[in-house]
Amino acid sequence: MPELPEVETTRRGLQPHVEGRRVLNVVLRRADLRWPIPAAIERVLPGQRIGAIERRAKYLLLHTQAGSALIHLGMSGALRVLAPGVPVGSHDHYDLLLDTGRVLRYTDPRRFGCLLWQAPGTLHPLLAELGPEPLAADFDGDYLWRRAHDRSAPIKTFLMDQRIVVGVGNIYAAEALFTAGIHPLRAAGRVSRARCAALADAVKRILEHAIARGGTTLRDFISPDGLPGYFEQELTVYGRAGLPCKRCGHTVNMITLGQRSSFYCPHCQR
Repeated sequence: MPELPEVETTRRGLQPHVEGRRVLNVVLRRADLRWPIPAAIERVLPGQRIGAIERRAKYLLLHTQAGSALIHLGMSGALRVLAPGVPVGSHDHYDLLLDTGRVLRYTDPRRFGCLLWQAPGTLHPLLAELGPEPLAADFDGDYLWRRAHDRSAPIKTFLMDQRIVVGVGNIYAAEALFTAGIHPLRAAGRVSRARCAALADAVKRILEHAIARGGTTLRDFISPDGLPGYFEQELTVYGRAGLPCKRCGHTVNMITLGQRSSFYCPHCQR
């Protein structure tokens, strides 16, 4: 599944092509993706100018005066800005025709993404209970330490809770915990204030670096310009079970935590 850096890479790639552009038409090739596509998408969005494209957690919002289109890429979704006349594939589920003549096309073989609508002055229920952005100033070690107080959940599960902080998925949680030297099974409430500070700093640095490198290419993700991301080549523990730790040489272990594979170095992470 595309994680925050992949979604932010997508936003930055689309921004110069869609901001300020008017949506002339919406072509829906199916009535639903993960959820039914609201009628407002076809009824209200055509004719509107996209004032901004924003990322909130792993969602993209196309803001117009009439409301906002809320997009999630799911596990395998991708958005492309294409020249007119590009043939439609079997997994191309909707197009937004822009006043430049180009088409913003959504492709999703698994159909786990979504296209929803947020009316002006409202907050979509999917966004209502989200925590702070990990790159924002209000996400820091003190915040993590306060929220972790008396929590018995493993720190990795805690870090991936979207009500605590958004957008830190399995890959980047594993990498941040390794960087901060924290074992993924350690109870969140037993992580000291100093180590929470190190963890928050690791999350920020790793996400910023991954965004700068174009996201992580895993399975289906490709950035809007058609080029893969490069951060995967630099992963320190994720996907490296049985291989030597890049820091100490001990073997990287894998466990299942919350039905997800978790990778860590038993020597470097305590």
